[in-house]
Amino acid sequence: MLDQILCVDDDPITLMLCKKVITKASFSNEIITSQNGEEALNFFNKLKGTNSECELIKHPQLIFLDLNMPVMGGWEFLDIFNTDDYSEFNTIKVIVLSSTIDPEDLEKAKSYSMVIDFLSKPITISMLEYLKSKI
Repeated sequence: MLDQILCVDDDPITLMLCKKVITKASFSNEIITSQNGEEALNFFNKLKGTNSECELIKHPQLIFLDLNMPVMGGWEFLDIFNTDDYSEFNTIKVIVLSSTIDPEDLEKAKSYSMVIDFLSKPITISMLEYLKSKI
């Protein structure tokens, strides 16, 4: 079981479903949500501000990331999160969870080393079982 997961999606119903399915599957102890990439980056910026050598705050081990969101989408989030500014979080794995099945999106996702899979919404218990073997 993971300690903490971050779900980034602009749809409140998707976020609620993610929480329910992840909880039911006993996949994570804690589920944090953000409604877009900018909110997610702000979350990590706060963690950067509180992490010192003597005070380590836990951070998510996995991010479920939607691609199409207002304010800042998933691609923009990945472009920024993949920079040296966020290198302390480079062990976090990302699952793109999107309603798109565009082959170009699938290929683009492979260009980010932190993205370990590209799955179609909605999240399911069988998906989480599959991911347990990958993580």
